[in-house]
Amino acid sequence: MVSSNEYGSHTWDLLLTVDHQHEGVEKEIPLQVTGDLHVGGLMLKLVEQIKIAQDWSDYAFWWEQKKCWLLKTHWTLDKCGVQADAKLIFTTQHKMLRLRLPNMKTVRLKVSFSSMVFKAVSDICKMLNIRRPEELSLLKQSEGTLKKKKKKDKNSKEPVTEDVLNLCNSPVSSGLPANPGLYSKTMTPIYDPVSGSPASSTKTWFSDGSTAEQSCSILALSHPTCSPEMLAEMYQPRTLADKAKLNAGWLDSSRSLMEQDVQEEDQLLLRFKYYTFFDLNPKYDAVRINQIYEQARWAILLEEIDCTEEEMLIFAALQAYHVSKLSLSSETQDSTCESEVDEVEAALSNLEVTLEGGNKSNILEDITDIPKLADNLKLVRPKKLALKAIKTYWFVFRDTSISYFKNKESAQGEPVEKLNLKGCEVVPDVNVAAKKFGIKLLIPVADGMNEVYLRCDNEDQYARWMAACVLASKGRTMADSSYQPEVQKILSFLQMKNWTMCSQAASEPENVDMKPECFVSPRYTKKFKSKQLTARILEAHQNVSQMSLVEAKLRFIQAWQSLPEFGLSYYIVRFKGSKKDDVLGVSYNRLIRIDMATGDPITTWRFSNMKQWNVNWEIRQVAIEFDQNVSIAFTCLSADCKIIHEYIGGYIFLSTRSKDHNETLDEELFHKLTGGQE
Repeated sequence: MVSSNEYGSHTWDLLLTVDHQHEGVEKEIPLQVTGDLHVGGLMLKLVEQIKIAQDWSDYAFWWEQKKCWLLKTHWTLDKCGVQADAKLIFTTQHKMLRLRLPNMKTVRLKVSFSSMVFKAVSDICKMLNIRRPEELSLLKQSEGTLKKKKKKDKNSKEPVTEDVLNLCNSPVSSGLPANPGLYSKTMTPIYDPVSGSPASSTKTWFSDGSTAEQSCSILALSHPTCSPEMLAEMYQPRTLADKAKLNAGWLDSSRSLMEQDVQEEDQLLLRFKYYTFFDLNPKYDAVRINQIYEQARWAILLEEIDCTEEEMLIFAALQAYHVSKLSLSSETQDSTCESEVDEVEAALSNLEVTLEGGNKSNILEDITDIPKLADNLKLVRPKKLALKAIKTYWFVFRDTSISYFKNKESAQGEPVEKLNLKGCEVVPDVNVAAKKFGIKLLIPVADGMNEVYLRCDNEDQYARWMAACVLASKGRTMADSSYQPEVQKILSFLQMKNWTMCSQAASEPENVDMKPECFVSPRYTKKFKSKQLTARILEAHQNVSQMSLVEAKLRFIQAWQSLPEFGLSYYIVRFKGSKKDDVLGVSYNRLIRIDMATGDPITTWRFSNMKQWNVNWEIRQVAIEFDQNVSIAFTCLSADCKIIHEYIGGYIFLSTRSKDHNETLDEELFHKLTGGQE
């Protein structure tokens, strides 16, 4: 006979594993539980059984088989679905993680392995003093990008020791609340806006003593670049397919690190994922500006983004003779010294960069009178037999369209052709030394892209027309407040390119202590001899020699943003109905279908014309609907389709930001736009 107590009992055995460091104490502990026991009660029962006096507040249950955390402590085991065969591990939620920053330095810090990656990145950025954490994310380096490095490592006899900065004692890493003062617009500036060196109060953010200075220095200041040998060992993408590998490893922002197989002491890359750098301010953003600059620098050195020879020399000049030398000199100076208030304010008014590309004019414009441009320009149309027909026409730019006429007198009649630039691709075709100022327009048509080349006579004309084309492609007119700043930005970039040969630099390059191979990509190292490169970099340097350290970095970032391929993340996809693979470029405002063999853009779709997008999680297909009954669908071959879905939602989320003083993020909206329903 079975007693009534035993008959009515629903208890069962559950084997729990405790992740602790105490020797001589069992790690596997069996408990008798019931299905109506809640998770918090199970924790209490387990801790009482262990009988070890320590702080268990950071511990939670990790369900090994289902790869999920049991964080809702009020849920019962039945509601969670936990049965006798469940393998539950009682482990810490915060664990040590190594992060490779954009400047290639590695930091070691304690991160939440149970929070969603979006929240974890936000906490990491507080530790590193980087504002606008929504622009960054964590990236797992894909196997393809490590192959070259591994082959080299096999041949090297000595193990490579990496200098790791340990930040495990910072306030956020220790579980303490972050100091809100660092994110307040009303507080004293925490960085010198000219040199970028941290103010004395900022050092207390990291820790006490020399570690604080080292932390500030490594994160906010640039350091001497790597050797050409080290550069040669790093992964350099040669094709669009290679570039697609770089973007395959982005972590899912809506899941935790542990759910994505990240283990304690693993190394991940912290990178700017979204190329919309909002409200850059030298007073608060020395670390952020430096890390954006470093990400841009390495993208150019490793040829992740293409640029012309002229542009490469500008980038080299800004690195070689400005940023590197000024960074070294800033380290030797007393970083607590303060500039005169007037000078700081003057510098800030020149240096502050906004999303629109510059400060808005205070002059009220008559928005009813939309400006127009009218000029004689050369029209270049590519012919099939590799010949180009060049002819001068009278061009009129009004609203977002260009019309051209045979001459100025016939401008009152019908145009030869009218080009609507909304949604087109605008590509600069400039060589300042050769006095070539061209604008390449790729205008969407039913069967692909229509190519049109415009040739301008001089820099001023080019800047005005180029700025108008860029705005028109986004659906904006010249009445927009960002038109004049865009013109000035283009002119300043052209001015940097327009250097004159310095006789002393040309005749005595050997007197200068520099390794030019460290400042240009390997392609140009092979093309020129070392002395030639040194002389040409010194030529280019004449136009940037008067800049301050922060201004040089901001100019570098601006020049990077001016490159045609800036902000494009590539993925290999197969469009519905297509028999071949294509490359999809994802940017902050558009998607571009690119021919994988030629690299030519086929079609562009703007986010501003997008009505809705969704994912069929069963067949992993992304479907997007645009205005005018245009719809596309594709499957992603080089990465999970969730990554592209998150990119689209992420860019739409970033477009909703505003300059509020609290800089609070609507995390719920982000997950609604990017999370998906798998």
